[in-house]
Amino acid sequence: MSVAPVPTVTLDDRFARELGELAVAWQAASVPDPKLLVLNEPLATELGLAPDWLRSPEGARFLVGNLVPGGATPVAQAYSGHQFGGFVPRLGDGRALLLGEVVTADGRRLDLHLKGSGRTPFARGGDGLAAVGPMLREYVISEAMHALGIPTTRSLAVVATGRGVRRETVLPGAVLARVASSHLRVGSFQYAAATGDTGLLRRLADHAITRHHPGAADAPHRYLALFEAVIAAQSSLVARWMLAGFVHGVMNTDNMTISGETIDYGPCAFLDAFDPATVFSSIDAGGRYAYSNQPLAAEWNLARLAETLLPLFAEDEEQSIALAMEALGRFRERYAAAWSAGMRAKLGLPDDVDDAEATSLVEELLALLQANHVDYTSFFRGLGSAARGDAEAVRGLVLDLAAVDGWLRRWRAFAPDGRAMDRVNPVYIPRNHLVEEALSAAVGGDLGPLGRLVDAVTAPFDERPGLERYAAPAPEDFGGYVTFCGT
Repeated sequence: MSVAPVPTVTLDDRFARELGELAVAWQAASVPDPKLLVLNEPLATELGLAPDWLRSPEGARFLVGNLVPGGATPVAQAYSGHQFGGFVPRLGDGRALLLGEVVTADGRRLDLHLKGSGRTPFARGGDGLAAVGPMLREYVISEAMHALGIPTTRSLAVVATGRGVRRETVLPGAVLARVASSHLRVGSFQYAAATGDTGLLRRLADHAITRHHPGAADAPHRYLALFEAVIAAQSSLVARWMLAGFVHGVMNTDNMTISGETIDYGPCAFLDAFDPATVFSSIDAGGRYAYSNQPLAAEWNLARLAETLLPLFAEDEEQSIALAMEALGRFRERYAAAWSAGMRAKLGLPDDVDDAEATSLVEELLALLQANHVDYTSFFRGLGSAARGDAEAVRGLVLDLAAVDGWLRRWRAFAPDGRAMDRVNPVYIPRNHLVEEALSAAVGGDLGPLGRLVDAVTAPFDERPGLERYAAPAPEDFGGYVTFCGT
């Protein structure tokens, strides 16, 4: 690593200064000849980073952590986590580094973070590296999520290292540079609580309030207000996942942010045919994080967060537990409200349709989609045309024509707004067969398919000529899709 003036960025080390017990100063592994594969130029500009400079050899070294701005202190962050229900007290950034925090022109503080930058003291036997395919997957899907309006970490760049990474075979290595409003997780609080240091826990909570939920600072019970704010953020986030047909795949507590942003795109994917039991992760044999289980998993994780905060809620433990249970009890109500509002928007229902009628309409539709193995995204997008009188696109997706025609008649009686529906039902998502096609080509040196896919999914609501294959459901022979975490 070299320390040198970087002309377009200053990185603050506030996290390391305020929460040194949760940070280990560390350096990225040396990359002799980094090659930029993909750069998110709009995000770079937003961060105050000159895209032309990032494309230079010095910029590539910066993006893999080998050229560090003066005054920056890269750190590996410490956190714990429940992984598939089992508690691991010391996880941390085994292959990642927080380079520092960028303060944007409009005053936002954002983490600049590396993934695949080499072993750290938290590596636990791992090699600390990442392969090109999984890093490009995170780039594509996180940017698609951002374009869909779903809170998420962002991808700034993927840089090839020229180093082989041994998995089942030797794969080309890469580093992902990503951006987040922070990397504070439920697991961060679990780690602080496990130390038994209430002062550290309080400082972490105050840091989270300042950075993410400043409204809690003036509340009568600021730490309870922090917990309630995280509940609100996560209930909204998971509802948006469900509405978009997104399956995270690994909802461990170390993968749930305090900010309410989606983080860690490993074995994730979007639904093809609608099935609530869908699991894409190769390691989720029991379906713990299946599509339909995501709200329950989020609630369970929030309960684990509540356990860490009990010493801050009240001096009396019973009172703390009562306050935590009362707050957590509102998660389902908040989630249901967000889901219901989102589904009403997807169906274009006017405000005067009562909740019971809307719920019945949604339940009947989802049962119809499941029974007929209907592509989730295509059907909802097609409903916009159906609202304008042309239902052939959606009818062509369903085998049981009598059932879908009956549902369409009932739905059309409410005069749905097709144009409003087109604004919330995407044409283009990172369809699994297209993602695999693009990644396979990229690993082989052809970035063209990846670029075309990114172009489609980062303007997901605007139907464009020439992009028909990006809107089409998966081929019939594309089944049993499985994704892997990449470590």
